Amino acid sequence: QVQLTESGGGLVQAGGSLTLSCAFSGGTFRAYGLGWFRQAPGKEREFVAVIDRSGGTEYADFVKGRFIISRDNAKNTVYLAMTNLKPEDTAVYSCAEGDRVLGFKSWGRGTQVTVSS
Repeated sequence: QVQLTESGGGLVQAGGSLTLSCAFSGGTFRAYGLGWFRQAPGKEREFVAVIDRSGGTEYADFVKGRFIISRDNAKNTVYLAMTNLKPEDTAVYSCAEGDRVLGFKSWGRGTQVTVSS
C-alpha cells in the first residue's frame, strides 16, 4: 500500500522560504498524482496544490505566485517550494495521492510549518 512521509517543516520568518518534501513508497510513483494540503488549528483541511503523473499542476488561489509543486520521479519524491511566506500559512502540511476528480487518500502524518511575523 502507498505510504507517504512529509519532511522539511519548521519555523520561518514572514517573507521567508521553505521547501517541503513528501517521500513515496508502496507503489509505482510515476502512476500517481500527488497533492499538498494544510490544516491550521481550528480549521478544516484545505487544498494547496496538486501535480499529476505527467507533471501538470494546479494551485489554490491563495498560494499562486508563491508556492511551486514539483516531482522527481527518480527519487520518488514530491516537493512544495514555498516563498514569501505569511503568518496565515502556518499549518500542518500533508501530502496525499490522487486527483481532484476522484479525491485523495493515503495521507501522510504531516509536517508543521510555522511562520512568525
